[in-house]
Amino acid sequence: MENLREHLLIGCGNPLLDIVASVDKDLLERYNLKPNDAILARDEHMHLYKDLDEKYNADYMAGGSVQNTLRVCQWILGTPKVATFFGCVGKDDYAKILEKKATQDGLNVRYQYTNEAPTGTCAVLITGTHRSLCAHLAAANHFTIDHLQKPDSRQLLESADYFYISGFFLTVSPPSIIEIARYAHKRKRTFMMNLSAPFVSQYYKEQLMAAMVYVDILFGNEEEVETFAREHSWHAKDRKEIGQKLLSLPKENSERERIVIITQGHYPVLLFQGNNIKEFPVQQLSREQLVDTNGAGDAFVGGFLAQYIKKKSLDVCVRCGIWAASQIIQRSGCTFEGKPSFQE
Repeated sequence: MENLREHLLIGCGNPLLDIVASVDKDLLERYNLKPNDAILARDEHMHLYKDLDEKYNADYMAGGSVQNTLRVCQWILGTPKVATFFGCVGKDDYAKILEKKATQDGLNVRYQYTNEAPTGTCAVLITGTHRSLCAHLAAANHFTIDHLQKPDSRQLLESADYFYISGFFLTVSPPSIIEIARYAHKRKRTFMMNLSAPFVSQYYKEQLMAAMVYVDILFGNEEEVETFAREHSWHAKDRKEIGQKLLSLPKENSERERIVIITQGHYPVLLFQGNNIKEFPVQQLSREQLVDTNGAGDAFVGGFLAQYIKKKSLDVCVRCGIWAASQIIQRSGCTFEGKPSFQE
């Protein structure tokens, strides 16, 4: 395939085992959870995972935002080990399940292992077409920058042209993010980031803005960009104005214009580049076709990256992202099967 080779794309994030279950609103209320949200687990949520296992016939799936994105990217590319994933897991059976699944999907997995905590989990609570994510990072929290500085890791970093990191990873290892961001900047390689969830802009603003100056491509959904705008006291009239403000945030490499992409659920995707704003319609699915919106955002980025690293036009990248998301939401969890049928 054109422009493809091993280790072209590197992602860093939190490898989690998703515990997926359809639940009632009573369970959400009992644990103070919202129908459509993503949070980090607190003490009050520690019994949730046991409840799902014992009372709700939960499914276990490979998860974690960046790992999901790279799995989708690999599925579309069809060439193994184009993408490499870094994250931290425990020395347990959950880690073995995660590695087996990710490797089967063509991903090159370079986990850091810790004795300090078990492999992280994420409760995925489905109510109708909504999903609430509650992540217990556990081992994922123990990722350290020295794992990136090992000789074999450095070799992988040096071979990559594209780097993708989630906002979620700001809660774990900001030094690792800045290390990669500066590395990409120094070598004029592409550094991409996702706002990931509203709480990232609310509680990790300083860490996010330290990384933002290096971001070449920024992804976010409607709620995430609106929260970002509120946290920065922007009195923007709409998402188009927010996108333009995100575009004009300070940037280290001024020679390369930042690109901003805002997804809006079933409303058009907004692409911001230079003075231009483009809208891309989203395929409308019936209520019966919608199975699980968990992973839609991750899949969008996976589809986008699969074309972007092949140097396709931004139009093709966005359309592939929309196509990938439409496939994932018709299945339970961030799963896929068969040969991808995206047409440029």
